[in-house]
Amino acid sequence: MIDPKDIDFYSLGFNFIATKTMFMANHKNGKWEDGKLLPFGNFEISPASCVINYGQGIFEGMKALRAKNGEVTLFRPAENSKRFNFSARRMLMPEYDADKFIDAVKRVVKANEEFIPPYDSGGALYIRPILFGYGPILGVHSAEEFKLIIFTVPVGPYFPEGFKGIKLEISKNYTRAAPGGTGSAKTICNYAGTMLPAKEAKARGFSQILYLDAIHLEYIEEVGAANFFAMINGKLATPRKSGTILEGITRESILELASKKLGIEVEEREISYRELFKDSCTEAFCSGTAAVITPIASVNIEGNERIFNDQEPGEITNKIYKLLTGIQRIEIEDEFGWITKV
Repeated sequence: MIDPKDIDFYSLGFNFIATKTMFMANHKNGKWEDGKLLPFGNFEISPASCVINYGQGIFEGMKALRAKNGEVTLFRPAENSKRFNFSARRMLMPEYDADKFIDAVKRVVKANEEFIPPYDSGGALYIRPILFGYGPILGVHSAEEFKLIIFTVPVGPYFPEGFKGIKLEISKNYTRAAPGGTGSAKTICNYAGTMLPAKEAKARGFSQILYLDAIHLEYIEEVGAANFFAMINGKLATPRKSGTILEGITRESILELASKKLGIEVEEREISYRELFKDSCTEAFCSGTAAVITPIASVNIEGNERIFNDQEPGEITNKIYKLLTGIQRIEIEDEFGWITKV
């Protein structure tokens, strides 16, 4: 573990840095044991564990932020708990009580408070709850023992470009999820398969892949692990939830902010990638817990490129970003009840 006094909080990327404390709870004999705080560190696991052999695991992504007045905030943690349990059900794992989940998150954040980046750094304490099949098995079926761990990492921007436009490559060679699969759950199975496409795209000079649907290779799904938005014909459009789209908490917040604070009509619908190359599409961005809101400078498919706003963040992208981050850091009134103080 690095001494927090030795961390340059103003130069953080999105990289792993160990903090001092984690939370751990075990599920045995059909019930959860009381969880506890432990020093962050390794633990033993069987080579026959379900998570290693069959990928029975899920995770969440959350952030603790330092506000200007020094307070520490969480953004909609109850929604993270709901999604965590939705993912657990999909992967045939036990749910964890919502109140206990939020309490455990708060305890871990308080125990690692010295690792929370300062307000003016723009960084955050990233919170990673994980749940996985811990017990050993051989046949393809659920584990009988499970482990819940919550750890934290001080981070800077997910995209090193910060609040600047990123370049995306539309892929017709790879897809992220298929109907009837696990695309809407935050399971570890969904992420390993995206590493190769992302690496290849970055080698060609792009920040990330823009995935299309698995059936038609026509309709936009996600930007890597982030939700997609575009202003089309004066409306804010995002791919509709269809079992292949991750149900993003930031995504839902953006739709509400656009509708209720900016008076913009929102659409959840199928969006053809071809629409991005028309004049009716004026700006685009992606969102997520890690990315927050990241403008999209351009999209490219097979050498055909569309550049948005001279590669600068669009007007609506800017407005939503300022609203969302202002609420998260309690600089703007939280009329939605989204903020939980630690």
